[in-house]
Amino acid sequence: MRSLGIVRKVDQLGRIVIPKELRNTLQLGTGTPMEIFVDEDMILLRKYTISEACAVTGEVTPENKMYSNGMYLSPKGAQILLEEIEHNR
Repeated sequence: MRSLGIVRKVDQLGRIVIPKELRNTLQLGTGTPMEIFVDEDMILLRKYTISEACAVTGEVTPENKMYSNGMYLSPKGAQILLEEIEHNR
């Protein structure tokens, strides 16, 4: 992760403005759905994309992995599938 040297203050309602240049670069138009993640003392924002949703649980996490058939699985979804396979043996 790299610092852009941009500092913004949180307003009374808890909002932070993302600079226009950054919104343009990342193609973040008005109404773009964003995901919010927390990692220790960091808040991470990412464009929400349904295509990366787990085929089993529907959750979108940074840990989701795409497999050769184009299907995404979260760690939880993979565990559910593994348990199903073992149960049906």
